[in-house]
Amino acid sequence: MKSTYRVLIIEDSEPLSNLYMQYLANEPIELTCLGTGQAALDHLQVSTPHLILLDLKLPDMSGEKILQWINEQAIPCAVIVVTSHGSVNTAVDLMRQGAVDFLEKPVSAERLKTTIRNQLERTRLQGLVEDIQSNFERNTYQGFIGSSLPMQNVYRIIDAAAPSKATVFITGESGTGKEVCAEAIHHQSPRTNAPFIALNCGAIPHDLMESEIFGHIKGAFTGASNDRKGAASQAEGGTLFLDEICEMDLELQKKLLRFIQTGRFQKVGASKEESADIRFLCATNRDPLQEVSAGRFREDLYYRLHVVPLAMPPLRERGDDILSIATSFLVTYAQEEGKKFSRFTPEAEVVLRHYPWPGNVRQLQNVIRNVVVLHDGDAVSIKQLPPPLNETLSDQEIKSLAHLAIPEPVNHANAIDNQISSPNAEDGIRPLCDLEREAIQKAIAHCGGNVLKAAVLLQISPSTLYRKKQAWETDEA
Repeated sequence: MKSTYRVLIIEDSEPLSNLYMQYLANEPIELTCLGTGQAALDHLQVSTPHLILLDLKLPDMSGEKILQWINEQAIPCAVIVVTSHGSVNTAVDLMRQGAVDFLEKPVSAERLKTTIRNQLERTRLQGLVEDIQSNFERNTYQGFIGSSLPMQNVYRIIDAAAPSKATVFITGESGTGKEVCAEAIHHQSPRTNAPFIALNCGAIPHDLMESEIFGHIKGAFTGASNDRKGAASQAEGGTLFLDEICEMDLELQKKLLRFIQTGRFQKVGASKEESADIRFLCATNRDPLQEVSAGRFREDLYYRLHVVPLAMPPLRERGDDILSIATSFLVTYAQEEGKKFSRFTPEAEVVLRHYPWPGNVRQLQNVIRNVVVLHDGDAVSIKQLPPPLNETLSDQEIKSLAHLAIPEPVNHANAIDNQISSPNAEDGIRPLCDLEREAIQKAIAHCGGNVLKAAVLLQISPSTLYRKKQAWETDEA
């Protein structure tokens, strides 16, 4: 029985189209093949597929032009670019323009099926995320603190991905909480009562990494005085988290790929294989696709692991989460150190809120610990913050921004009375819906038409923004 997932192949070579159809004959998808760009554009105006396999070179137009049209029309479908050898750089550029992946010709049956399955799994999970009510916000979640829109999206992806067996590939700058994210996925999964084993591939010497993952037997190498279980055995039935996976050397990546594919591994020095039932999670602070292009990360391992991508937002993009996290650290450390700190002055809040935090949450944690250990008082002032925070803004800038930290209270009753009693009360007064529409339109224009970025700036749900935008366009039609 075919699923409701629709896949469109845009390929001008009839033999290749037939080959792809043969490869995908037993996949649970509804498959359509078209040979020209114009035929594809005509098809997309009446039917929206979940996934498009797009050849870069077509007889009537380029694949790049088709991708540009899809982006301009905001068609909600994923695009995988198919390119010939020597055009990989072009394909990578197209990924920056919105394509989700690329395949290099000739495409093997297994590679084609794996790539399409992975992308359709992402589509399924994204659908689950969108089904969650847009106004369902959480201030804390499985070790995280924060209610910003970027973090709400992280929470929803974890909710959707955790029950699955799919591998989650976590990316983000150092200190953004990638291991906290991995633990959250584990604790939200059916494996929550089984072990969670984390390995930092960048902190373990390369010649010991294989033993750390797979274990070794006595006498396998100098210093191996006893048999030792590796992380694979320790994580049986649970989750194995490989942090900074792009630091792993290529030879070990090959063995890891086989383990992921078969569930079987061999201890260092052993002659027989063992098996383990494990859910894999991995993370890196690098761009994994660039690592693949540079030859430092195996392409086949990347596609095996990169099933559900999850990007952790940097702290500077999380708005008032900065103050929530800082206050939580402040109260905790004050209790530990026997201090009275419980809040920040409005000026200190301004500095914390506007500092770029290159070290993210880890840096914020260290800053607050420093303040509590070295100072005393009830409220943390700017002078108590360590460099460079106590010199990031001038006094004039702090005064001009201080009102952003703690808004002035408004007496709505007096404000209404003043408006009624004013002879010019109606001057300049506009309906709230007009002001909202103007603010949203300005935000979308500022973001170059990117509705998602505009939603982040406005701190509202993207689905809400899309809904309002569609309603206005319908009214104008």
